[in-house]
Amino acid sequence: MLTTFLIAIVVLVLLFVMMGVKIVHQGYRYTIEHFGRFVRVAQPGFNFVPPFFYRVGQRINMMEQVLDIPGQEIITKDNAMVAVDGVVFFQVLDAAKAAYEVSDLYLAILALSTTNLRTVMGSMDLDETLSKRDEINARLLAVVDHATEAWGVKITRVELKDIRPPSDIVNAMTRQMKAEREKRASILEAEGSRASEILRAEGEKQAKILSAEGMKEAAFREAEARERAAQAEANATKSVSDAIEGGSAQAINYFIAQKYVEALGKFATSPNAKTILFPVEATQLMGTLGGIGELARDVFGEGAPQPPTPPKGKAATASRGAAPSSVPGVPRIEG
Repeated sequence: MLTTFLIAIVVLVLLFVMMGVKIVHQGYRYTIEHFGRFVRVAQPGFNFVPPFFYRVGQRINMMEQVLDIPGQEIITKDNAMVAVDGVVFFQVLDAAKAAYEVSDLYLAILALSTTNLRTVMGSMDLDETLSKRDEINARLLAVVDHATEAWGVKITRVELKDIRPPSDIVNAMTRQMKAEREKRASILEAEGSRASEILRAEGEKQAKILSAEGMKEAAFREAEARERAAQAEANATKSVSDAIEGGSAQAINYFIAQKYVEALGKFATSPNAKTILFPVEATQLMGTLGGIGELARDVFGEGAPQPPTPPKGKAATASRGAAPSSVPGVPRIEG
């Protein structure tokens, strides 16, 4: 009888011990309650919780978790309807607060994130909601994290997964983007044409400047050549004048004969007529030729040939080509 009683006591003790042993896994915390009142948090590992007097209240996941925000329609500041969904990353830092400060932690975080998402995006225009996702995420993170601080929860990240405007707004945005790109293309094309015209005008300007400088240089060279020719003419005239002043009459005869022959050459090479009629006093021509001969004798000596005796007459006719009477329309001038 005694042996049976001892065996029963041993079995009860073993059952008591086995019921009180609690193994807490890494990443979790257990709240321990004494007759319904929280007393402590069981850490990961081996824990002994006396049965009947103590019990495990809630098993809290202390790892970082993700909560999906379901898609919802939000009206923006400029009365555009957009569909938005996102995710919230959070981590429980205080197991006791997460267990006893809020009834349903996951539902509370979801409701808080949804309402604040509507508040933040409802205060922004459609263009801002599409282009300022980082700003929306930051504002949501600050608001939700501040609200969940009393629950012992840290909101680590809030991200918008997708923003879907209505199809008509998408089509309008597409047309707007196309018009904007066409506008930019037209502006760039106009700027290119303007730059091309400026460069072309600059090139023509430089060409005209270089042409004017070339004409200026040519005129300068021509004037310099005329000046030198005039200087040479002046020197020749001065030499003849000095010779005349020294008593040499042949110099003036040579000078006059040279000019006379040059004038006849200009008449002969004129393109206006093939037949040239001009009056010539034979005595004057022969006198001129005689002056040339006298000059030649003075220069080369007395052995130079004598000029021919000039024939008597009143006029001489020099012609090139046909006879004067055979060319119609050319008047005959007598000396």
